[in-house]
Amino acid sequence: MKLNDLKPAPGAKKVRRRVGRGLGSGRGKTAGRGQKGQKSRSGFSQGAGWEGGRSPLVARLPKRGFNHPSESFQLVNLKDLNGFEEGTTVTVELLRQVGLLRHLNRPVKLLGDGELTVKKLKLELDAYSKSAIAAIQASGGTVKGATAEEASGESE
Repeated sequence: MKLNDLKPAPGAKKVRRRVGRGLGSGRGKTAGRGQKGQKSRSGFSQGAGWEGGRSPLVARLPKRGFNHPSESFQLVNLKDLNGFEEGTTVTVELLRQVGLLRHLNRPVKLLGDGELTVKKLKLELDAYSKSAIAAIQASGGTVKGATAEEASGESE
């Protein structure tokens, strides 16, 4: 067998339909789009759920319940904090500088995945899981933030 003998399998290559190439092609002039109208124009897009101008089904059905847009947290795990030195105050800005966060304006939540090997970290984030709080306090660290007081049972 030689390279110049290679051929694709029979039926593997399908000739694409060339429309609008003259009357003799069978698909010339209007190129299979019929006569005038919106559907004959280039760039036409019907849109999902469009029903020819009447109220679409999604608008006709009754609405139930309510929408509760939940706050989307940026998540950081305990194992991600092992790169810091002992006694460091970990803030959102510091996590952003290190490359653990993408956005400064979204809230940050610390989750309890992984082992924390660094001692005495001071965390100032927006939210914590209960397991994360327990692990930080067990390593001699402190937590400060929106849900830290609620989870640890402290009150003012």
